[in-house]
Amino acid sequence: MIKKILISSSIFLAVSSHAGCLEKVVYGDDNRLDVYASPNNLFKKLAISTAAMISSTSLEAQGDTYVIKSGTLEGEGVCSDALFAKQQTAASCSGFLVGSDLLLTAGHCIESMIDCDSYSWVFDYANTTSERRVFNINKKDVYKCTKIIARALDDSTDNDFALVQLDRPTDRSPLSYRKTGEVSECSELVVIGHPSGLPTKISDDAYVRNNSNKYFFQTNLDTFGGNSGSAVFDTKTGLVEGILVRGERDYVLDPKSNCYRPKVCKMDGCRGEDVTRITNIKELKSFK
Repeated sequence: MIKKILISSSIFLAVSSHAGCLEKVVYGDDNRLDVYASPNNLFKKLAISTAAMISSTSLEAQGDTYVIKSGTLEGEGVCSDALFAKQQTAASCSGFLVGSDLLLTAGHCIESMIDCDSYSWVFDYANTTSERRVFNINKKDVYKCTKIIARALDDSTDNDFALVQLDRPTDRSPLSYRKTGEVSECSELVVIGHPSGLPTKISDDAYVRNNSNKYFFQTNLDTFGGNSGSAVFDTKTGLVEGILVRGERDYVLDPKSNCYRPKVCKMDGCRGEDVTRITNIKELKSFK
């Protein structure tokens, strides 16, 4: 995962060498849904405590609100008939609450206090009743991070997370998360975040593909750049199992249409999507 997709040949012309993946990052069917379209009330409740990392330059103050200014996937080269092509792509990463003023994301999303200063964490960047073209976000739902409490971006282990403190407490419920043990290989999973920078998407119908690494586990969640930092949940319990941090390349060129489409893989194909185990973050034990 990278902070945000950039539709360019240098990123997307590469094709996976895995069998069955040629120009096919969606695993099986594309399960991404807008919040309003999800039939699952638990998922909708969990989405309330997730946030988008958006450049402060994309937030235009108008009275008590910020208007989010952004282009669309179609404007970045995605085929006009692709899913969500006409929606905004303002988010660079995703995050979620683990305390009233504590937020978790990927370590590669927040590299230093420069990122805290340059970006805002925006709640309710979501289509909640229908697709929106204009997003007016109440200023009370926009936060800055003022401290990096803990962070890892380790090339040797691939451990990847950042725990940050927001500039003030929120009025939202922190998410419950696993504190001991590890995710079950039988667990069904759902991810909530901002694929390709889009307004909040809920994507389920996924499972653990590889559970052998001590720092992360691998899944077949339908995730894209912008999902970095997203919470990955057990679908039945709503418990956070980890943080989405890496995955397969997102888009491939459709030479006939001269535009890009989401890459599609078999459920057990391609490289899979990596999820940092939330139990790796020892600093969370100080905030019980």
